[in-house]
Amino acid sequence: MHEQARMGERPMPKRRKVSNILGLAVLVTLSARPMHPYEIASLLRARGKDQDMKIKWGTLYTVVRNLEKHGFLEVAQNVRHGARPERTVYRITDLGREEMTDWVRELVAVPEREFPRFEAALSSLGVLPPDEAAELLRQRLKALETQICEHRTELAAAEGLPRIFLVETEYDLALRVAEADWVRVLLEDLTQGTLAGLDVWRGYHETGHVPEEIADWAEKGAIDH
Repeated sequence: MHEQARMGERPMPKRRKVSNILGLAVLVTLSARPMHPYEIASLLRARGKDQDMKIKWGTLYTVVRNLEKHGFLEVAQNVRHGARPERTVYRITDLGREEMTDWVRELVAVPEREFPRFEAALSSLGVLPPDEAAELLRQRLKALETQICEHRTELAAAEGLPRIFLVETEYDLALRVAEADWVRVLLEDLTQGTLAGLDVWRGYHETGHVPEEIADWAEKGAIDH
């Protein structure tokens, strides 16, 4: 049993030589066969990975070079087609395969605190008037419902494909369904006036005055965090 498990401590993510999650995508892609960076980028986009991470040429090239620097990739060959510039083809090394599998094991097993943009917005929702917040939430809910429909259509079209290739889409769908359900409840509380503290929130935007008890609570919360 690991020391952390015996002590009841939460396992922590490792500090990796290449920490950009795009690095893992590159390793996984090259685990199939050697490729040059442009081909890697094209394949990642074709697989829809640009929905999960930013795939920019400059960033990808830097990640590839860093993976090579730390021994996870190596140059397989340099190729030239016609008048096109010479391209470097990379392949994964044994060390790179070890890093790839270890990285996946960690991401699957170790929960890591993430910081979604929506969560950041919710923490500051009070700066908007309640009616405006409600309208914006309606817009978000409509967008979420469209995305949910698209994901369900995508899964239906993939019927017969081994589920291992669909679990990423299933997970994304589950997250969006859960978020949409939560937004509906919040929106209902806002529009029906059942949200606790709604009068204080509305009063602040009407008068510009923050009740003393709310100001004290906010100050204490800021100190505690």
